[in-house]
Amino acid sequence: MADIVQQRVEDRLPGLEQLERVGLFTKKEVKSMLKRSTALEYKLHRSRVFFLSLHQYEINVLELIKKRRARIGYHFKREDIEFPIIQRINNVFKRAASKWKEDVQLWLSQVAFCKKWGTKSQLSKVFSSMLAIHPDKPSLWIMAAKCEMEDLNSSESARHLFLRALRFHPENQKVYQEYFRMELMHAEKLRKQQQELEMAKIDIVRLSFCHPVFIGTVRIICLAINLIGAQFMLSLLQIAAIFDFTKDLQDKILQNLQAQHTDESVTWDFMARRELEAPGAPKLHSAQGRASDVDRREERCCAVYEEGLKSLATEPMWTHYVTFCLDRFKRKTNVTELKEKRRERLLEVLQRAHDALLLQESFYRTWLQVLLSVGHMDTATQVAIAATKCFSQSVEIWSLSLQTLVHVKSGEVGSLFQEALKHVNPKVTVQVPLIGTYKALLSTVPAVSAAMKETYLEWAYKTGGYKRARKTFKSLHEHRPFSKAFFTKMVQIEKEQENPKISNLRDYYERALREFGSTDDDLWMDFIREELGALGNPENCGRLHWRAMKSLVGESVERFTMQYTLLQTGHI
Repeated sequence: MADIVQQRVEDRLPGLEQLERVGLFTKKEVKSMLKRSTALEYKLHRSRVFFLSLHQYEINVLELIKKRRARIGYHFKREDIEFPIIQRINNVFKRAASKWKEDVQLWLSQVAFCKKWGTKSQLSKVFSSMLAIHPDKPSLWIMAAKCEMEDLNSSESARHLFLRALRFHPENQKVYQEYFRMELMHAEKLRKQQQELEMAKIDIVRLSFCHPVFIGTVRIICLAINLIGAQFMLSLLQIAAIFDFTKDLQDKILQNLQAQHTDESVTWDFMARRELEAPGAPKLHSAQGRASDVDRREERCCAVYEEGLKSLATEPMWTHYVTFCLDRFKRKTNVTELKEKRRERLLEVLQRAHDALLLQESFYRTWLQVLLSVGHMDTATQVAIAATKCFSQSVEIWSLSLQTLVHVKSGEVGSLFQEALKHVNPKVTVQVPLIGTYKALLSTVPAVSAAMKETYLEWAYKTGGYKRARKTFKSLHEHRPFSKAFFTKMVQIEKEQENPKISNLRDYYERALREFGSTDDDLWMDFIREELGALGNPENCGRLHWRAMKSLVGESVERFTMQYTLLQTGHI
C-alpha cells in the first residue's frame, strides 16, 4: 500500500516542479499541495468520501492554475502541467468506479468532467463501461448516444448505441423518440453538406427523402408506431415538424393516425386543434375582423370534437374537449363578444359532460369559479351540491363545495358539512375554511388535523404576520400527522422576509424530510438548492446528497440522481 502511494506521489513531482519553475505557484504552495495530496492518497482505501475529496481537490487545483495563467498571461507547457492532472483525475474516477460500480452519479460526474476539461476522447470509453454495468437504464443509453452525436460528431456510433438500447428496451417510447430525432438530425446534416457542395459546383448524387439510410430508419420507427399507438405517433410528429424537409413524412404519419387510431381520444384532440392553424382568410387589420376569424376557427375545432363524441363518448374525450374550451377561454381578448361566446361554450360543454357523468373532478373548481365570476349564484350552488353526489368520497370536492356555499351565503352549509362527515373516510384529509373550524387542528380525526394545519398557518401569517406564523408553526410541528404543504408554506413565509435566516430554513426542511424524506426526491432537491443559494453553504450539498441516496427508495432514487446530475452540470 505504502509503495503504491509513494509511486503516485513521485509521479506528481515533475508537474509540481514545473508549476514552481514557471511561477504559477510558490515553493511553499507546492509543498502544501504535495502534503495535502499525499494525505488524501493514504486515505483512499477507507471510503468513497475520500475518493470524492481527492477528485474535488484535483479539480480545484486545475481551476486555480487556470486563474493564475490568466492573471500572469502564461499559456505554455500545458502538456507538462494540466495534462498529468487531468490524467490523474480520470484514474481516480476509474479506481472509484471499479469499487462502486452501482453508483451512477459517480459515472456521470466523470462524464461532466471529461466534457468540461476537453478530454472528450475518454467519453466513449466511460459510457461503454457504464452501460455494461447499467444497461437497464434507458436514460443512460440516450445520454451516451447524444454525446456521440453532438459532442463527438459520430452519427454512426450514435445509431449503433440506439440499436443496442432497443435490444434492452424494445418498448421504451423515449428511446424510439430520441432515435428518431437523431436520424432526422443526421439527415439534416447531410442536406447541409449537399447544399455546400452544390454551392461549390461539385457534381454529387442528390440526397432525398428516399436516401437508404433515412428510409431504413423510418421503417424501424414505423414498426414502433404500429406497436405503441396514437400518443407516440403524435410525439414523433412533433419531432418531425422541427425539420423543414419532413413534410412527406409528416403526411404519412397523419394518414396512419387517421386510418388506424380514430378509437383514441388524442387523435381527435390533435385533429381538432389543427383547425386553429388551418389556412384561413387573408390577414385582417381590424380587431373585430380578427376576432370573427378566430371564432370561426374555434367553431371548426368544436365541430371535430362533436364528430368524435358520436363514436367515442368517453371521459378522456370529454376531458380533451373541456380542456380545449378552457384554454380558449383563458386567452386574453379585447373583443367582448368573443370573450362571452367562449365563456358560454365552456359552460355548455361542462354541463353536457356533467350530465353524461363523464366530467373529471378537477374541472368542477373551474366551473364554479366561472359561474361565481358572472354572478350565477343559484347555478353555482346547484353545481356544488351535484358535484358532491358524483364524487362523494372526494375530500377536495367536499371542501370546494363548502367554500362555494360559504361564498354565496347559502343556508345549506351546515347540512352539507354534516353530510361530508358521513361520507368522507376519517383517514382522509378534510379542509373546511370556516371560522371556528380551526378547533379541528387537534381533532381526534387525524386526517382533519393534517389539512387544517396548513390553512391555520396561512391564516396566522395573513392576520398576525411573520411572528405569529412562527409561533403557530412551533406550536404545531410536533403534532402529527403533517402534510408536505405545511412545511413548504413555512419555508415560503421565511423566504418572503427581508432578512430570512438559513438556520430556520434548515429546520423546516429537516422536519419535512423527517416525515417525507423516503419518498419525496423534490424535497431533497429544494434543500440542496437552498444550500447553493446566497444564504446557504455549498459544502453541505455533498452530505445532503449522501443522506438522500440513503433515505430515498424505489423510483425516487433514479429521479433524484438524474436531477442532481443536471443541477451539477448546470442544465437546471
